Amino acid sequence: MIAKKLTGIVLLLALIAAVVFIFFVFKKNTQFHQKIYPGVYIDNRPAEGKTKKNITAYFRQKNSSLQNVSFQVIYQDAYIATFSGSKLQLAYNGDATADRAYLIGRSTALTSRIYQQLSALFHWQRFDFESRIDFNRDPLQEFIANSEEKYNQPAKNALFKFESGKVVNFRKETLGNVILSDQFLKEFEQDIQSLKQKAGNKIIILQSQPVEPEITLAQANNYGIREFIAEGQSDYSHSIPGRIHNILLAASKFNGVLIPKGKIFSFNDIVGDISADTGYQQAYIIKAGRTVLGDGGGVCQVSTTLFRAALHAGLPIVERHAHAYRVGYYENDAGPGFDATVFAPSVDLKIKNDTPASLLIETEVNQTKNILIFKFYGTKDDRKVEIGTPALYDVTPAPPPLYQDDPTLKIGVVKQVDFAAPGGKADFTYKVYKDNKLTIDTDFFSAYQPWQAVYLRGTAD
Repeated sequence: MIAKKLTGIVLLLALIAAVVFIFFVFKKNTQFHQKIYPGVYIDNRPAEGKTKKNITAYFRQKNSSLQNVSFQVIYQDAYIATFSGSKLQLAYNGDATADRAYLIGRSTALTSRIYQQLSALFHWQRFDFESRIDFNRDPLQEFIANSEEKYNQPAKNALFKFESGKVVNFRKETLGNVILSDQFLKEFEQDIQSLKQKAGNKIIILQSQPVEPEITLAQANNYGIREFIAEGQSDYSHSIPGRIHNILLAASKFNGVLIPKGKIFSFNDIVGDISADTGYQQAYIIKAGRTVLGDGGGVCQVSTTLFRAALHAGLPIVERHAHAYRVGYYENDAGPGFDATVFAPSVDLKIKNDTPASLLIETEVNQTKNILIFKFYGTKDDRKVEIGTPALYDVTPAPPPLYQDDPTLKIGVVKQVDFAAPGGKADFTYKVYKDNKLTIDTDFFSAYQPWQAVYLRGTAD
């Protein structure tokens, strides 16, 4: 009997507790009618008791700070684009975030709804929501498309074709380039989302990576031509048209020429006959102590350029001759002494290939800037080259001009046929080290005569 009474009391108390609990939950639920439940956090901030309108209004206020933010894009250390927050239409997803937070305790599934309400009201669980900044991706997609068109370059395979003793098709491999579009877009979005922690201008780097060619120069030939070795340049500005024609013609003879390992290379052997019969035009040359018009004037510009390339490559110079006087063309871009004259058959420029492999000569002409370039390709070793600064001394002035009567010109006509140049001596040092040993130690000496201007004076009626 007593046990039955105790059981009844327990059941009554349980019933009362259940009623009290249900009443408590009901009353609490009424307090959060159209309000966010306890335990709900947005961006780690409590949202308890706020309405959806409160949340969306809060984010609308934060949106104003995004409009003047700027994103500057850098590619290869240069600024190439700027995006403003207004252009990207930056805005917090306030409405969506408010909806998600408000749905806690309001699930359409009964069991889930009850569980969420109890968890929230009794702080059994914390519900966290993160807002995000939405933006218009179209400007970025357009920028990436333009950048890919501008900066992406395919790799080029090496070309090497040898026919009739000359390389007729040559091209060193070149790396391609591709910008990392996906990485850029990912980092851009990360920077946008970082504005939630601290609003401010951002700098974003557009990255790229090289694209390797399938065929390298070393794979394309059996002559040991692997890489660029050195080059020499000369400036032929102020040359007359005939001289320019001869420079281009003579330079073309050397393009694609191979110098075998260990061999001595002769300029005159390659350039061949220099005459009108082989396509050369008349331009000024030094002959018999005078500057006169002759076939092939300007070829010494080519030998001078080859001489400079050989110096920069650290090659032994077997034979080299200076001009009789200082020629202005060769001092357009260098000091006195960096010239080499040729005059077949006795005056030649000879160099030796003492590199580990054959040497390939490639010639280039920049006709816009009047620059002639000789390039050597082969296999590098550890040689180091030291070319001293030229010293000019014992400078002597040009003699007074010489006037000569010319019966082929009418009286009163004066024609200049030679040009004044001061004399002097020039020299520079040339040292080459291999295996940490000095292998070449040469002084290049040039003695330039003073040169007088010569005028023809007409005497004919």
